[in-house]
Amino acid sequence: MRARGWGWRHAGRQAWAVRALDLAIDPGERVLLLGASGAGKSTLMAALAGVLGGDDEGEGEGELLLDGSAPADARGRAGLVLQDPDSQVILARVGDDVAFGCENLGVPRDEIWRRVVEALEAVGLDLPLDHPSSRLSGGQKQRLALAGVLAMRPGLILLDEPTANLDPDGVREVRNAVVRVADATGATLIVVEHRVDVWLPLVDRVVVLAPAGGVLAEGTPSAVLERQGAALAASGVWVPGVPPTRSLRVREETALLLRAESLAIGRGSTLRDGIDVSIAGGRATAITGANGAGKSTLGLTLAGLLPPRAGAVVATDSLAAGAGTLPHRWKSRELLTRIGTVFQDPEHQFLAGTVRAELAVGPRALRMAPDLVDARVDELLERLRLAPLAEANPFTLSGGEKRRLSVATVLATSPRVLVLDEPTFGQDSRTWAELVALLAELLDGGSAVVAITHDAEFVQALADEEVRL
Repeated sequence: MRARGWGWRHAGRQAWAVRALDLAIDPGERVLLLGASGAGKSTLMAALAGVLGGDDEGEGEGELLLDGSAPADARGRAGLVLQDPDSQVILARVGDDVAFGCENLGVPRDEIWRRVVEALEAVGLDLPLDHPSSRLSGGQKQRLALAGVLAMRPGLILLDEPTANLDPDGVREVRNAVVRVADATGATLIVVEHRVDVWLPLVDRVVVLAPAGGVLAEGTPSAVLERQGAALAASGVWVPGVPPTRSLRVREETALLLRAESLAIGRGSTLRDGIDVSIAGGRATAITGANGAGKSTLGLTLAGLLPPRAGAVVATDSLAAGAGTLPHRWKSRELLTRIGTVFQDPEHQFLAGTVRAELAVGPRALRMAPDLVDARVDELLERLRLAPLAEANPFTLSGGEKRRLSVATVLATSPRVLVLDEPTFGQDSRTWAELVALLAELLDGGSAVVAITHDAEFVQALADEEVRL
């Protein structure tokens, strides 16, 4: 891979996502690509896979080559696992989805199905080949996407936050699967990952992108992270041994807001039952557990967006405020100020054409005065480092920026209960600390937070109670 003065600017954006990049990666190298949120890591990965788009989707400059050719002319040489696994699920059954890439490369039928089985075993997705892909959790979809890439046996493996939605066992399985394939094939590996310590022992080189363009640092892991660790941590890079700043808060419980009684959850069929949970103001509850255990389903049920299969989720009179005691029967406008939900996939809740308009959707639905809407939007733009992106299309943001925007859209209506699915996904150490501080302030003010998460740092920093499924 060779980049010479390469850059890319998304259509409709003033700032370049990446610019003035000079970088060379040799065959067989294993590179950890780091940088602050919004530094352009995902843009570079998409470009290397040849899927960045044409002239109608943005503007490029300089030169970017794979084996001497433009990446778009060498598709199939690189396999990319995206930040959002939903965007890589193609077919209705697990086996067919893994086979899809191999079929496009013209791999013989018998060899395809041998690779499919091996890839699914390698990533720890122990499911029948005809299992519906629509019934997978976010973490399982991430494993499915990786299996599809590994089955293709690409010369360049590109992993964009491949373990972000995985439980600890899944993280180890995915890492080990990637290493086995790289060892067996000699493939080049470039991985973007905020969990630096997971990949650090396995990479030869660390490259840090600068937010303003170019390369901030590069070299061996020890040369970059040990000698420049303090400076990189200050810029937002996750550096092992340099924990992010944590906010201290008064852990004081206020009134009970929600309770689940003998709750059974599921979508179409019952996934789990016998769940008893209480949610109180001023308290943070972390819902943890293995992928597929039902964490997101429980979160959506507590939030009133899925009806219980049995039992009940009951709101207290103070939270219900006349809307009735069963949240799943509330209207959307009644939910806005009572329970706000951040989905696992932030794109599932974007409705407007700009970041500023997105933040105004909720307040306008509540018929807030225009000057109050503007003040609230401006406050959130600044607080969550989104002000420079106010006029950008939400779908063109980086993964970390999309996550902060999805959190901000919920905060815009000041709900009493926040249900957040993987709230720290894609955050650098600086934006992680700022997000935790913001949630700590809300807890101090009497709000309740329910967080579905695999982020042990987040649980340690904020949670008063952990519900492990």
